[in-house]
Amino acid sequence: MHITDLNRECLVHLFSFLDKESRKQFSETCRDLRQVFLDPALWTLLNFHSPSELKRHNFVLSSALRYLSVCWHSSRVKVCNIEDWVKTTFQKDICSKHESTVSDFLGKVRNKCPSLLSLTLSGCGHVTDHDVTLLLQSCPRLRILRLENCVRLTDCTLQALVRHGRSLQSVQVDFCRNVTQDGLRLVRETRPSLELTAERSGGMIPDSKPGEKLQLGRTLQKLLQYS
Repeated sequence: MHITDLNRECLVHLFSFLDKESRKQFSETCRDLRQVFLDPALWTLLNFHSPSELKRHNFVLSSALRYLSVCWHSSRVKVCNIEDWVKTTFQKDICSKHESTVSDFLGKVRNKCPSLLSLTLSGCGHVTDHDVTLLLQSCPRLRILRLENCVRLTDCTLQALVRHGRSLQSVQVDFCRNVTQDGLRLVRETRPSLELTAERSGGMIPDSKPGEKLQLGRTLQKLLQYS
């Protein structure tokens, strides 16, 4: 008996035990297995561990996707987290190779995966408020949103949760240094039923451009003079 003699349901089940790259390699052996690889039922959950994985074309995005995770734990994350105006030329060159990768990928998710239920973004230092807002608008069934160490996210993302996250039940906003206590308070007051956790967010030092730091220094100086 040849493996392709098995019915589609059995083949999809067998494929489910393989990682993304193994599925792709297996599917390249014949046309029938290629059709199994393309079956949306195989791709209800996707986990990525670096932006480079998003470009490998060893997965399928479809309306069947329910659970998505993009978690990047690497020394390069530290480079992404540096304020743009502080980065050296070398650091900017590193970021230029991947800075739009996650945003572009999320754009595809918005177009192809409207029934997404859970999204995790961790260490995605170039993701913006705009990216998250558009995704919330395009995926109205989203119930769980986990954001960790996404330094470009601000209170605008929290406002988007209130406006567009109608189905959200649980939100994590951890180690996002540009999120404030006022923004977190807004969510808790307007959506009291929403389970919101924010480890360290709201208590970290937010980004500020050199001019803003100078202005802050002058303000503090004046306060000291007249106190």
